[in-house]
Amino acid sequence: MEAVFNYDNFRLASNFDAQAQSALLRPNPKLEQCLANSTAKGLPPISVLPMAGQHLSILAQLMGVKSVLEIGTLGGYSSICFAEAGAKVTSIEIDPKHRDTALENVKGLDAEILLGSALDVLPKLAEEGRQFDMVFIDAEFEDQWEHFDWAVKLTRPGGCIFLDDVIPSMIKNGPEEGGETILTRIGRDERVQATLMPTVACHSMIPTPVFTGFILAVVKSH
Repeated sequence: MEAVFNYDNFRLASNFDAQAQSALLRPNPKLEQCLANSTAKGLPPISVLPMAGQHLSILAQLMGVKSVLEIGTLGGYSSICFAEAGAKVTSIEIDPKHRDTALENVKGLDAEILLGSALDVLPKLAEEGRQFDMVFIDAEFEDQWEHFDWAVKLTRPGGCIFLDDVIPSMIKNGPEEGGETILTRIGRDERVQATLMPTVACHSMIPTPVFTGFILAVVKSH
């Protein structure tokens, strides 16, 4: 067992990730075209990773999710994952070029891509009385709490919020004055029950595995 808990095993993450992709991912022309078109249009190669996208799809299927709100679209990779899992997707993207590319990539699926700053669009969705089964947040680190707060308001009771890249955000930004972090804020929020899931990500842009993680929260009340 000592070998199992050896810290050096962290270096093997890319090997296991490659094995998992080979064994568990099936060909998906829509996702492959999404990545190819996004690259051709010059979008940054920071889409949700394939295994993470499959995780989102499985989570949506387990929950019977019929509607998803995304904050941060990029080229629409995760939008496709949710839509192919049976959900109607509403996604918010601030960059016009990214939004236009995403519209090409999600063509034929039940997905709408709204152009604008999330902090401008989210209040409008609330005014319209929109409610979603799931909210996926994958956007600016600096706005994570504001995005999460709006996500709670826009998620039906019993629905869930998936806040990505929490650990990289905490590493980059550090605690606020008084030691406040996204974890302490969410921990005090009586509207939700939440957990942190640390993960290791392997990305072609980065030569070594990256310590990352996400918050998964169930909305109890508004």
